Amino acid sequence: MSKIKITHPSQEELEKLNVKAWSPWSSDVSTFDWEYPEEEICYIQEGFVTIETEDGEQVDIQKGDLVTFPKGMKCTWHVKEKVRKVYTFQ
Repeated sequence: MSKIKITHPSQEELEKLNVKAWSPWSSDVSTFDWEYPEEEICYIQEGFVTIETEDGEQVDIQKGDLVTFPKGMKCTWHVKEKVRKVYTFQ
């Protein structure tokens, strides 16, 4: 069971979440370790990434995904195609 939650929101749902006001972030193709100090919700606008959790699970995220990363999660990002996202902390 993944700790990472992925949904595919409608345009109406994105408007209700006010994703246009979220902070932007992008990364070229790369691999890096990351830890989430707070729960993060992000919307993937472009790209393809494989997230590898510290317990070895691999989760693919891509354009159109709304992703929730739990507070305290440690993982490795494998950015396969340049990624662009907007995010907010809960």
